[in-house]
Amino acid sequence: MNLPHALTTEPVAPPSHFEAIGGQAAVDRLVNAFYAQMDSRPDATVIRAMHEPDLGHTKAVLRLYLAEWLGGPKDYTAQRGHPRLRMRHATFPIGVPERDAWLACMDAAMQQTGVPADLHRVLMAAFFKTADWMRNTPNPPAIPATNPKEAP
Repeated sequence: MNLPHALTTEPVAPPSHFEAIGGQAAVDRLVNAFYAQMDSRPDATVIRAMHEPDLGHTKAVLRLYLAEWLGGPKDYTAQRGHPRLRMRHATFPIGVPERDAWLACMDAAMQQTGVPADLHRVLMAAFFKTADWMRNTPNPPAIPATNPKEAP
């Protein structure tokens, strides 16, 4: 049976995360909210200190990177080449506390900017993988448990 062209269904690709989040304007809001979190959260003091006081350039780079990472325009790669995240962050000590502070800032920024819950969960899982991969310092040593019989 031959169906007219208008009645045939071709698979439609799901929207990219970039489209689902709301495009470049939403990425820009997310980046601004992320750095506002970093500026205001006590648990982010250490990672904020790794940045220049003026975040203008840093925000511009993250906007480009996130847009591309989310499936949007490939402007980051066109302007800066391969991300090489570990190499670019190698001079900064990144351990579990820094990873967790970064993730907390991004989690709060996504909540603040209204990223849909399903997308929020998917992105946080992906952000965790990347943030954990960025760690370059060992975990802090565990504090040995004291034997209650030895305690004063």
